[in-house]
Amino acid sequence: MSPGTAPISLYNTLTRRVEPLATGEQGHVRMYVCGVTVYDHAHIGHGRMLTVFDVLARYLTWVGEKLTYVRNITDIEDKIIGRAGEAGEPAAVLADRITAAFLEDMKSLGCRPPSVEPRATEHIAEMLELIGQLEDRGIAYRADGDVYFSVPAYPAYGRLSNRRLEDLQAGARVEVDERKRHPCDFVLWKGAKPGEPVWESPFGPGRPGWHIECSAMASKYLGQPFDLHGGGEDLVFPHHENEIAQSEAATGTPFVGHWMHVAFLRLGEEKMSKSLGNFVTIREALEQYPCEALRLALLQTHYRSPLEFSPALVEEAQRTLVRLYETLARIDATGAAPTDDAADALVCRRDFRDALADDLNTPRGLAALHDAVRAANRLLDAGRDAEAAALGAALRDTASVFGVLQGNPVETLRAWRSGRAAAAGLSDQEIEAIIERRRDARRAKDFAAADAARDELVAAGIDLKDHPDGTTTWSLRRAGAPAGRDGRGGIG
Repeated sequence: MSPGTAPISLYNTLTRRVEPLATGEQGHVRMYVCGVTVYDHAHIGHGRMLTVFDVLARYLTWVGEKLTYVRNITDIEDKIIGRAGEAGEPAAVLADRITAAFLEDMKSLGCRPPSVEPRATEHIAEMLELIGQLEDRGIAYRADGDVYFSVPAYPAYGRLSNRRLEDLQAGARVEVDERKRHPCDFVLWKGAKPGEPVWESPFGPGRPGWHIECSAMASKYLGQPFDLHGGGEDLVFPHHENEIAQSEAATGTPFVGHWMHVAFLRLGEEKMSKSLGNFVTIREALEQYPCEALRLALLQTHYRSPLEFSPALVEEAQRTLVRLYETLARIDATGAAPTDDAADALVCRRDFRDALADDLNTPRGLAALHDAVRAANRLLDAGRDAEAAALGAALRDTASVFGVLQGNPVETLRAWRSGRAAAAGLSDQEIEAIIERRRDARRAKDFAAADAARDELVAAGIDLKDHPDGTTTWSLRRAGAPAGRDGRGGIG
């Protein structure tokens, strides 16, 4: 097995620079992503983080890399126990129910399943082995049924989050615990408490701490060191910092070569968070918007920049998808077979790949799709249908990395328009009947009746567009956007 480099450069939180993703094995990327703690439904902030890593996974396989992708489920933790107590049910029952809902949400959001999705409660033995290694090395110590990690025993602590132990100690907001040797020491094993889930261990009955869970599962499935560890930026400290400390202290070898973190999704002025109570769940968002529109909305901003979530953001993404699908429908309608030597198709694939290879720059990738659509329409206008068909194939291929443009264009557009019409209180047939009534009125030069028909649709939030060939298409107007005006029945 020889080391290699994956065909992508990413910002490394550990080194604070964009650098090529080094791999322990040529052509094989081993990636671990922290999943969710299953005490409540996943929110759209989780959705952004997990969609970003889904795109990264898709990209790596798209360029021919072998990928082992591990995404864990934390199904034992303080918040789960607390929420289960409030609900009056066993923690395992709550965790199972929320886990099932999470898996449904990931499928509905279009995220492909990882190679392995381990649950913490199924890996207690690995956690106990790791804690035992730390104790044997004199880095973990017991205290009244608990086991703690001695942070001062690991001199490199703070490298990931760029924090010094002295500063952490001086500014530590920790409860006074006389059992700790240092205020920053963190728990590896929690002694049993009445009413809590319990496992037997060499340290006494109890349950694992949060941080040890990911270290044990990552090492089991990916070895140590492995290539890439990711999650939300809120996990940099203390979770990922503690993972590094306990994993490297136990083995004496590096834990991970590359650390990748996704910025917060914001709702208003604050990050979206369950603890703050200001969140929209993934399933709530998908009740309002198509999956592809939601995915594209989450990818319009670079993953390292905060993203403000709003209806306007998703509506803009859906309008983008409508333009893309309309172009694909126009290409398909020609029935042309793609040519093998279309220069624009090559440019589309090259520009898209270059964009994502540069720190997973999804906004640049989206720009490459826009360029391809403009080029396709120019080719169609010039009657170069075979070249347009080749570009359409390239467009579908590259967009698959984003998880969009995978439906039948005509059927997808019809379904979206039908859904939007239903939201406006009108069926497709009713809208088409009003458009036909307006067309008849204009032919009879009854412009008052034509305007009345149009105004009826405007009141329902529907705008019309007249085309030179005499046809009229309709679309749902974005909330807050002004209605178009037509002079004597024409669209302005």
